[in-house]
Amino acid sequence: MTAATDRDDGDVLAGKLPAITAAFWVMKISATTLGETGGDWLSMTMNLGYLASTLVFFGIFVVALGTQLAVKRHHPFLYWTVIVATSTAGTTMSDYMDRTLELGYAKGAAILVTILIALLVAWKANVGNVDVSNVRSRKAEIFYWITILFSNTLGTALGDFLADDSGLGFFGSWCLITGILGVVLALAFTTKISRVLLFWIAFILTRPFGATFGDLLTKAHENGGLEFGRGASSLILLAVLLGAIAVSYRNAGNGTGPEPA
Repeated sequence: MTAATDRDDGDVLAGKLPAITAAFWVMKISATTLGETGGDWLSMTMNLGYLASTLVFFGIFVVALGTQLAVKRHHPFLYWTVIVATSTAGTTMSDYMDRTLELGYAKGAAILVTILIALLVAWKANVGNVDVSNVRSRKAEIFYWITILFSNTLGTALGDFLADDSGLGFFGSWCLITGILGVVLALAFTTKISRVLLFWIAFILTRPFGATFGDLLTKAHENGGLEFGRGASSLILLAVLLGAIAVSYRNAGNGTGPEPA
């Protein structure tokens, strides 16, 4: 393969990912919160159980990811379908580990932190960096999606730990994570701390943000929630996500959305 071909392949792969903008974070939070409410709706409201729900959502993730890997340019609805799939699969996978296998939230989160760190180390060792704006090989693209899957799984466990075991409750946990995300945002604008490091901290924390916010929306009043219900909350969040995608990409002349990362 020639150097020119390598460059062309890298440009194609980089063009499949969205720009990291304010709109990206709105869509990420909507998608991960939807993953929490949607995962809980299937596993608990529909009584399918954590294992069966994990198999269903993981199957959707595999199909969506296979399609994402096969395309040659950025397709917004496909990209965010994969993100939602990682979030729903992560929700039920985490709940299966923590509740069905009775590992508990703290132990489950510790296991997932270890896996996530190992993935980032392996990504860095094999590709040279973990910068999502520099995903220019198939290997990096696969690491990107596997890391996202486990970061969203970790986020569910961490969110449940804060909401249930820490004593903060759903609202208190959501406020804590919101505050931490605010600090990360301030650091991005006021310091020279690695933007790659800050990105991954924010990316991981938006998942427990979504988990605690999803619980806040769906749990009963006596448990500190707003009791909107999992089904209704999922539909609202889906509408917000679809609306955000449509607004974000409405000015794209070629239908590929904003400039890719």
